[in-house]
Amino acid sequence: MARILIAGESWMTTSTHVKGVDAFSVHSYTEGVGPLRDALVARGHEVVHLPAHRVPGEFPGDAAALSAYDLVVLSDIGANSIQLAPAVFERAEPGEDRLGALRDWVGDGGALLMVGGYLSFSGFEAKAAFRQTVLADVLPVTMLAEDDRVERPAGVVPTVVEAGHAALGGAGESWPLLLGYNRVVAKEGAEVPVVVGDDPLVALGTFGAGRAGAFTSDCSPHWAPPAFCEQWPGYADLFDGLVRWLAKA
Repeated sequence: MARILIAGESWMTTSTHVKGVDAFSVHSYTEGVGPLRDALVARGHEVVHLPAHRVPGEFPGDAAALSAYDLVVLSDIGANSIQLAPAVFERAEPGEDRLGALRDWVGDGGALLMVGGYLSFSGFEAKAAFRQTVLADVLPVTMLAEDDRVERPAGVVPTVVEAGHAALGGAGESWPLLLGYNRVVAKEGAEVPVVVGDDPLVALGTFGAGRAGAFTSDCSPHWAPPAFCEQWPGYADLFDGLVRWLAKA
């Protein structure tokens, strides 16, 4: 069993309804972490979810706080949300270098998984901005300097190159289609057991004494349709395998 922190995978939406000369706004809050959290809990792991709006104020800032976990998962949450704590951004007070702490923690034996999305890797209009951070050294992939999203509305079927890799958890060779992913380039020496076209879907590597991984598509809609994240038995196998390989569980 691994202790896992999942940061991100939630969002707030504001929409404006216009009815003739009148208009009003409505707001909603959504969590997309359900499929991933439920799959991992069902496999015996302990999962703590830190929603996106709580990340700036509560993301672990040093090795002591990170040591409560075996694996940190960043999913659809940009670098700014991690680095810009309220005291830093709103009051100009020096604070913790939380990405630096995460890098050092992985190097000392921790584990990191980045899951794709509009605010993962480089992301939408490059706003995720991880390429400019120290996590660029940790991840087993090189990120693009521009918007790295590859939208595949007709679907793209992953190609499993190494079905027997332990990090895939026995998910098999036949995977459902995905609707998009973040384009990255595998670093020299990285293991890439699954691809989409010519691009990595699953990439794995080491950093110091720790391990880091990338799953470049989503863990929930829209890039991961229900056929992938809700109906496919291999979904739980895959993410359980990734957790166990990364955390050396």
